[in-house]
Amino acid sequence: MCPKNASYYGNRAATLMMLGKFREALGDAQQSVRLDDSFVRGHLREGKCHLSLGNAMAACRSFQRALELDHKNAQAQQEFKNANAVIEYEKIAETDFEKRDFRKVVFCMDRALEFAPACHRFKILKAECLAMLGRYPEAQSVASDILRMDSTNADALYVRGLCLYYEDCIEKAVQFFVQALRMAPDHEKACVACRNAKALKAKKEDGNRAFKEGNYKLAYELYTEALGIDPNNIKTNAKLYCNRGTVNSKLRKLDDAIEDCTNAVKLDDTYIKAYLRRAQCYMDTEQYEEAVRDYEKVYQTEKTKEHKQLLKNAQLELKKSKRKDYYKILGVDKNASEDEIKKAYRKRALMHHPDRHSGASAEVQKEEEKKFKEVGEAFTILSDPKKKTRYDSGQDLDEEGMNMGDFDANNIFKAFFGGPGGFSFEASGPGNFFFQFG
Repeated sequence: MCPKNASYYGNRAATLMMLGKFREALGDAQQSVRLDDSFVRGHLREGKCHLSLGNAMAACRSFQRALELDHKNAQAQQEFKNANAVIEYEKIAETDFEKRDFRKVVFCMDRALEFAPACHRFKILKAECLAMLGRYPEAQSVASDILRMDSTNADALYVRGLCLYYEDCIEKAVQFFVQALRMAPDHEKACVACRNAKALKAKKEDGNRAFKEGNYKLAYELYTEALGIDPNNIKTNAKLYCNRGTVNSKLRKLDDAIEDCTNAVKLDDTYIKAYLRRAQCYMDTEQYEEAVRDYEKVYQTEKTKEHKQLLKNAQLELKKSKRKDYYKILGVDKNASEDEIKKAYRKRALMHHPDRHSGASAEVQKEEEKKFKEVGEAFTILSDPKKKTRYDSGQDLDEEGMNMGDFDANNIFKAFFGGPGGFSFEASGPGNFFFQFG
C-alpha cells in the first residue's frame, strides 16, 4: 500500500528481529535506509542485524553512520563498542586456534555470541573446539541446532562427523564428511578429515587381521603406522596403543607392552582394557604392586567377579613376593620336582657351607653362613609337601608350628648327608677344597 515508506520497512525489521529472523530483518533495514539515508533507527537496526549475524565490520559502519546523524545517540555508542569487542574476540580466537588453545577459543566465542547470537560461523568454531577438547555432546548439540535450521550447512555436517570420528565411530563419521563435501566440494577440513578417517580405519582393520592370523610383526608395523595418521584422534589412538601393547606382550616384549598400555590410559583414563592388559604385563614381570594398583582401578570402575578375582590373585602374589623366594635361593623353577629340589640343595649347601670358607675374611664368612642357613630353610620348606603347598598358596608358614626361626641348618645338612662323620671338607691347597664322605 505504501512501498516507499522507510518507517514501515524499519518497523517490520524490528518485528523480525524480535522473532530472531535477523537475515530477513537485515533486508528490510537496508531497504529503509536506502529510502531514507537520514533514518537513524534504520541504520541502528541494520547494524544490529549485521552484528547478530556476526558481521561486526559491517555493523561498525552502520553504527558510525547513525552517530554521524546523531553523535549523542547512546544506543549507537554502545552498539559500536559491542561491535568492536566482537572484532577483538575474533582476532584473539583466530590466534588461539592456531596455538591450539581451544579452551580460550571457546571462551572468546561465548563472549562474541552474547552480541552475535545468530552467527553460525561463531557457533561452528565453538563446536569444533569443543570437539577438539573431547566435549562431544556439547559440540554435537551446537552442530545439530544449526542443521535443524540449515540441513545443508557443510560446516555443521563437518563438526558432526568430527565428533563421531573422535569417538571412534569412524564409519558414521565418513558419511558426514562425504555429505559435507557434497555440499561444499572445496571444504578443506572435511576433505582432510575424510582422508584420515578412511586411512585410520583401513590400517586398524589390517592390523587386526594380521594379529588374528598370528603375524605379530606385521600387526605391530600396521598399528604403528595407524598411530602416525592423526595424533588428535585420542580415543582411536588409545585403542591402537592397547592393540600394539597386546602384540608386544605376544612377542614377550613386556616392557614395551607396558609402555604402550600406559600411553593408552594417558589418552583415555577410562579405558579398562588397557589397564587389564598392563596389569597382566606387570604380573608377568613380577611388578606386583603396580599390578594391584591397576586391578584396584579396574575393580573400582567395574565391580565384577572376574575383576575381583584378578585383584585377589595380584594381592596374593604381592604378599608372596615380600617373603623369601625359596625357589630362587635354591636356583630351581617353581615347578621343580622333588629330585631336582634335592639336587639343588646338595649343590647350594656344599657351595655355602661355613667349613668351606673357614679361611676367608670375617665378612665373607658371615655372608656365606647366612646363605647356608637360607639354603637349609628353603630345603626344609620345599622338600615337605605340606609346607610347600602352604608356601605356594601364600599362606603364613608360622602357623601350625612352622616357625622358621626354630630350625638348625647344620642339622638339616647332617641329616641330608648321612649324619655325624658322614661328610667333611679337606684342604687340597690354598683356597681349594674337596669333600669326603665317610
